[in-house]
Amino acid sequence: MLTTLKTAYIDTRAADLAWCLGREPLPALAALGLQFGHVKVQLRLLGASHQVILDNGDGTCSETVACMPGSSTPLPLGVSTLVGEREYEFAARVETLSRGSFAGRAQELLALVADHPHGLAGTFPGDPHAFTAMLAQRSDGQVGWRTWHAYPQEGRLVATRTRVGVRAAAPLQPDAVA
Repeated sequence: MLTTLKTAYIDTRAADLAWCLGREPLPALAALGLQFGHVKVQLRLLGASHQVILDNGDGTCSETVACMPGSSTPLPLGVSTLVGEREYEFAARVETLSRGSFAGRAQELLALVADHPHGLAGTFPGDPHAFTAMLAQRSDGQVGWRTWHAYPQEGRLVATRTRVGVRAAAPLQPDAVA
């Protein structure tokens, strides 16, 4: 699902992104709910990037990657920890691209996510290459998601990958949430 986010694009920097586990749900500009058997995943686009909330009935796991004023936890390159009884793995990387390469990569990623039943992308008004995109999946007893945060003004693309171990496997069925 592709949407235009109804918020001003604030000239942020990739270096301003912060990471947080366990944050309460923040106001979302767009959201997509997915069901993996008994596991619920909500992909949420924020005005300042993304939040994912996973609920498997015996607890929740929330991940927030956003420009959060006052946050002292910068975006880590990698994290591996337990959240309750679940294994949680997070990885991030920053790509710096030329203007032409950036535009092509942005179009490629938006095309990948826009029509995917487990994808959510939002573009910011004013620049067609300013976006946040998310794509969820389930495989081998894990729920995972990938995200991309585009900063065209500095030619940077921040990509994250997260995996959370869950107990039972089941097919994925989308359920859009506004």
